[in-house]
Amino acid sequence: QSFKLLGFLDVKSVPCARESVLYGSLGSFVVGLGHFVATSRVRRSCDFAVGGFICTMLGYWFYCRYNLAQHRIRQRMLKEGMRNKLLFEGSSLDPESKQTGNERSDS
Repeated sequence: QSFKLLGFLDVKSVPCARESVLYGSLGSFVVGLGHFVATSRVRRSCDFAVGGFICTMLGYWFYCRYNLAQHRIRQRMLKEGMRNKLLFEGSSLDPESKQTGNERSDS
């Protein structure tokens, strides 16, 4: 069973969606309550709460997606490095064997 926000955003399967909605609701509560405590104006505080929700949700969405993209890039580089290590290990193209060969000739 999945929860769709606004009918199209599947919160369960889309990365970072759940956390963005949760942090957005927390930001909404904090901004709305803070504005209400400061001014005692209910309608204006609700407007600020909606704005706080949108800003917090979008801010965390972009932050989370950026970190997810960086993580995937590092994971891809590590996977390719491991594949190259297995492919070139023991051959003349192995950079580690060239370093050890130079170290042996220097000593």
